[in-house]
Amino acid sequence: MRAGRARRVLAAGLVSLVAVTGCGVRPSDVIPAGDPPSGPVASTTAITLFLVRNGRLSAVTRPGRRLPLAQTLALLAAGPTADERARGLTTDIPRKAGPLSVSAEPAGHVVVTPSAPAGDLSTLAVEQIVCTAAAARERPVRVTVAGAGQSVDPRDCPELHPPPPRLGGP
Repeated sequence: MRAGRARRVLAAGLVSLVAVTGCGVRPSDVIPAGDPPSGPVASTTAITLFLVRNGRLSAVTRPGRRLPLAQTLALLAAGPTADERARGLTTDIPRKAGPLSVSAEPAGHVVVTPSAPAGDLSTLAVEQIVCTAAAARERPVRVTVAGAGQSVDPRDCPELHPPPPRLGGP
């Protein structure tokens, strides 16, 4: 009985050896491929800001890692880069509005407080703040802009959440 078992083990070993060596891959010398990759790792994230082009909001993405909301809004308050200005982008947010502070209210609501009174900001400036703040969050939020005893009602970003289509007639 031992001889039969030994033969089966030997046969299984030979089958395994044939399978491994018979796969068709032949040995070769080292194949030169050049230098390994070097340099900084490309960013896989982007920061979305809402700037203005021709009197309308325009989403702009800049490479970079996710920032705290107050820092993202600081980029917005700093205005467009030279490249963005060359593409016709501007901002409606006055320099005196920065820095902007942020507080999280109940879930789904953020309050942004500019250094300038909220009532001094144009409608377009408020929309820039609202849409940039909303784009920076992982979940939908309503944003209130409040400062110097004035506030703008909580709102959603119309660019991120367009109103549903109207049903029926005009």
